[in-house]
Amino acid sequence: MPTRRYDDTPGFGSLYARTVKATLRRADYEPDADGLMLELPRSAIDQDHLSAYRDVTGFPAGPALPATYPHVLAFPLHLDLMSDPSFPYKPMGIVHLSNTITQRQPLPIHTEPAIRVHSTPERPHPKGTVFDVISEVSVDGEVVWTDLTTLLSRSSGDESVQVDLLPDPELAPAAWWDLRGNLGRRYAAASGDRNPIHLFKLTAQAFGFPRQIAHGMWAKAAALASIERAGKLPDAFTVRVDFRKPLLLPSRVQFGFKDTGKTTDFALYDEQHELTHLIGQLQAH
Repeated sequence: MPTRRYDDTPGFGSLYARTVKATLRRADYEPDADGLMLELPRSAIDQDHLSAYRDVTGFPAGPALPATYPHVLAFPLHLDLMSDPSFPYKPMGIVHLSNTITQRQPLPIHTEPAIRVHSTPERPHPKGTVFDVISEVSVDGEVVWTDLTTLLSRSSGDESVQVDLLPDPELAPAAWWDLRGNLGRRYAAASGDRNPIHLFKLTAQAFGFPRQIAHGMWAKAAALASIERAGKLPDAFTVRVDFRKPLLLPSRVQFGFKDTGKTTDFALYDEQHELTHLIGQLQAH
């Protein structure tokens, strides 16, 4: 697998320009079958940026990074990977199906982790083709955090394929969240994910949504922040979420979770408890 190594994080301006170009590339495009590994040997933590991320997601201050924050550090490499000429899919329009994070130990806020990102081979799905983008975060040569982002490229698909889904828990609301219309723009500023479906009503309508929608990774982060504030987030764990229905902004939603010791189930519902936006399961190590 060819490897590209960076001395510094790629800039978002050039990455988004490449993303648009990659989306407009010709239909008979032939990808590089060997894939690509991206490496960032050192990623310094901007404390002001970290503070802004905590503010928009609800993570309390502390000596360790929020459990979802390394995803933000890896996100520029995700964009770089998916806009590279070797990547087999057009990046705009790809659907985020699920995300699994494994944290082996908390990451101190003043650490300078190394990050590696690559994608897995494609596999069939009833609605097209799915693949994973895998991120690994290392400290002093030891992998301490991994992230598996499962993405769907829509096409005719294979209806016979069984889809791996988390079971639907029935959870009473633990909290009500009132989400403002500018939430997508606030999270975009903190995460770098400026997909137009999250920013404004008009830009979301251009992609078929009635108005802007919340980022899936914001919803996951906010859920884990609530679990941490309740004192139920362990130091070492694996947590998976499935993104079910888009979360329109502004809106009022219900958050529920149930801790059974080693396992915590959680979910995010609409105000009437009729639609499920997110389902999650956390396993303590």
